[in-house]
Amino acid sequence: MTSIGIIANPASGKDIRRLLSYATVTDNGEKINIVERIILGAQALGVEKIYMLSDFSRIGYKVKERLITRKTLKCEIELVELPKYNSFRDTLNITEYMEKQGVGCIVTLGGDGTNRALAKVVKDTPIIAVSTGTNNVYPVMIEGTIAGMAAAAAASNKFERNLYAIRDKRIEIYKDSELVDIALVDAVISNEVHIASKAIWDMENIKKIFVTRSHPASIGFSSIAGCRKIVTPQDDFGMCIDVNSGEFVVAPISAGILESLLVGPPVMLDLEEGYEFTADERGTIALDGEKEVEFSPGDKFIFKVTRKGPYHVDVVKALEVAQLGGFFS
Repeated sequence: MTSIGIIANPASGKDIRRLLSYATVTDNGEKINIVERIILGAQALGVEKIYMLSDFSRIGYKVKERLITRKTLKCEIELVELPKYNSFRDTLNITEYMEKQGVGCIVTLGGDGTNRALAKVVKDTPIIAVSTGTNNVYPVMIEGTIAGMAAAAAASNKFERNLYAIRDKRIEIYKDSELVDIALVDAVISNEVHIASKAIWDMENIKKIFVTRSHPASIGFSSIAGCRKIVTPQDDFGMCIDVNSGEFVVAPISAGILESLLVGPPVMLDLEEGYEFTADERGTIALDGEKEVEFSPGDKFIFKVTRKGPYHVDVVKALEVAQLGGFFS
């Protein structure tokens, strides 16, 4: 049975950064619409079963009810009952469940944070990341129907994965030889001492930025690095830059907000190469835009870029490969 999973994060796109920037708000009503289109696109191309978490916002229930009412639901939708934490743990748990069920693809609706949570536990299942978060670099804006079609192609197992998907990089943060956490796009060292609302507001507090990818066309911390040097997801290296020293660059740090910052010369990091950081004061490490790790003077960390991230589907390439393989006939 061909199956896929859909993870629609009810909390994505609603964090406090919306109050201080001009970011688009994606409410749960729009997420329901997107999920409906994903399902319709997927079932039309052979997907027989779809797994969704029974979340506290009841997105899955509303989707299923609406499609049944309209008599357009042709596949089976299983709403998985798991303990509800209203946190990233929900994403971790449903991802592990979906992989155990052998889904052929997982489609996420969320931002960088949603996909970072998934990346902590996903193993070999390819993912399609649909942007509904705040500062999105990892997921992209995709029409739901097209995302569903690509998910069906990936889940069919009719095409070689390396033709349409890439094993992404990630940043691994170690303390005392133990893996503390990961980031998919960027890890930021700042001298802000409390996690609090998680977002970093004051650019003067930033000390270093580590990136797996960087481009001036992105939004957020990776764009700061990208205004000095472009690093693509395909490049077998990452980069580190110092902030608040060096040359001035103007970068889009949030939607509608550009700032002029001092940025040091890029330091290229080969895959698996360790970069040691020893704290000389208290501070925090933000991962994909959210402060997660606190540190004290004398704490030592190793930052390492690896290619151990998820298998990330290029939707356009997937549909091109599918077309050449007669998938739509």
